[in-house]
Amino acid sequence: MKDSDIHEVVRLLKILAAGWDLPIVTEMVQRRRDPFRVLIATILSLRTKDETTAAASSRLFALAGSPREILGMSREQIASAIYPVGFYKTKADNILSVCRILEDNYSGNVPDSMDELLALPGVGRKTANLVLSLGHGKPGLCVDTHVHRISNRLGYVRTQTPEKTEFALRDKLPAEYWVAWNDLLVAFGQNLCKPVSPFCSRCPLTSCCERAGVKHSR
Repeated sequence: MKDSDIHEVVRLLKILAAGWDLPIVTEMVQRRRDPFRVLIATILSLRTKDETTAAASSRLFALAGSPREILGMSREQIASAIYPVGFYKTKADNILSVCRILEDNYSGNVPDSMDELLALPGVGRKTANLVLSLGHGKPGLCVDTHVHRISNRLGYVRTQTPEKTEFALRDKLPAEYWVAWNDLLVAFGQNLCKPVSPFCSRCPLTSCCERAGVKHSR
């Protein structure tokens, strides 16, 4: 893929994405921008399907919508509310720890710097970038497995890990596309550009995609 193709790729992806569900955290922000809910929902979403994350987030936020309210719950109550998200017991512990730090150090608010977010339990670069971009409206470039895989499959970057993909994209992806890139590629990866045997015969990006690493397609 030529670097100059990126504008056409984004245009086509936006057309495709109009018919697909957005990632759950993005859908939540469209209803209500709240850095705390973005943070907690993203923690819940790790290793968990969107529909499970959506249900778990709704159950938890119906019980408690702020760090102080969550600190009034026990670990067992939180774990019960978020079950069956992946690693729900560990996530319950992390949520309590995060809420304690937010209350003690930030007056219940979610910090808006990468370093401070990364210092929170259970928060990695993917979560931090989503909180910055969707929660605080700041520039953030979230890279999950879909973004990493497809950015490389297209031939736009050539990297070995999601973290290296993030920094490679920061160097070349136009800043105007940073926030949308995650939403578009997650939806694209879930519906068309599957990890194994992608639907290349139905894909409008074939003329500019290098199909790097694709051994079988449909």
